[in-house]
Amino acid sequence: MKLDPILTKAVRLARRGSYDAAIRTLEPEVNRYHDSFKYYYILGVSCLRVGDFQGALTYFKLAREIRIREPNALLGMAVLHLRRGETGRAVDYYLEVQELDGRNKTARKALAIIRRYAGRNRIADWLESGELPKLYPPLPSVPPDPKRLLLGGLALLGLAGLSFAVLLLLHVVRLPGSQGPRPLLAGSVLEREDRERPVESNGVYRYTLTWNKVLEYYDRGLSLFSEYRDEAARYYFNYLIESNASENIKNKARLVVLSMEVPGFDTFRRQDNYSYSDITKDPDYIFLYRDCHVIWQGMAANIQTDSQETSFNLLVGYVTRRADFEGSVVVEFDRPLLINPEQPLEVLGRIAIEATERGVEIRLKGIALHQSGLAVQGQP
Repeated sequence: MKLDPILTKAVRLARRGSYDAAIRTLEPEVNRYHDSFKYYYILGVSCLRVGDFQGALTYFKLAREIRIREPNALLGMAVLHLRRGETGRAVDYYLEVQELDGRNKTARKALAIIRRYAGRNRIADWLESGELPKLYPPLPSVPPDPKRLLLGGLALLGLAGLSFAVLLLLHVVRLPGSQGPRPLLAGSVLEREDRERPVESNGVYRYTLTWNKVLEYYDRGLSLFSEYRDEAARYYFNYLIESNASENIKNKARLVVLSMEVPGFDTFRRQDNYSYSDITKDPDYIFLYRDCHVIWQGMAANIQTDSQETSFNLLVGYVTRRADFEGSVVVEFDRPLLINPEQPLEVLGRIAIEATERGVEIRLKGIALHQSGLAVQGQP
């Protein structure tokens, strides 16, 4: 597996203290890495170390839009608030880091300092002492070089251990996305009695499936789940849950769905991204997409935000202001966000189906948002 040459170069520059060079290497590549947590994190820690605190704030926020519960990005946000004397906000972030990583030494040290220097004037005196960089989040590590690992393994083990060294190398340098099949849940595989009686004639259901289709859709969904393709798998399991499949098969489908992961921009499988047109073309089958995650592009209109939440109408497909508008959908975030209505954006959200007086409608429950050129993505 090849290393990413640009990110690797930037990490090596930053670890040598050449933070300006790392920033110059990365900033022109924003279109290439717009959904990469590592890209924004490297920029954030580099800006922090050259004293560009506004730039650091921007990049840490963008990193958090991709991985909202990443401890190191939270450390970056916390230290920026501490620098501004906003100890209450800093404490909130450090406590969240401790919740995620109880052994995090930086969060523990920061909280001890805040307790020791409680009071605005005393914390200001401590900041002037020049000790703040000790609380900066860590620089990312340099990825292992596969060639060096292989040569080192050969030198240690000799030709007799070549096969072992190669297997070890493949394990060490395997990157996210190259994992083997996902282990199946206990009880998720259909038993003999499930296959002998896969349908029921009683009850209320939306879709009628044949005996063979129930078994086909379940096996297909389970196969996709084992490949970490949760959104594609969810489509088939939704079909079963809304159909005349037996209650036992429906319960097993629900069990698998409950174990699926919430994706980020960096983990979402874009080959399984359902378009707005896919979902709305036939209202009778809209329930097959319930709770599926999608990434849609467009412009935001009717933006409403307060201290608790943000909602807006996403004009799906309306990116270049040409005749590529697909439709409008309401997007709801459970946190405040700052959004530029003049710039296109990407939204990662979960599809919610609602019954209204006008019929069945869809909404997006927002998970993350990306908007190029926006200095502030949300409230820190």
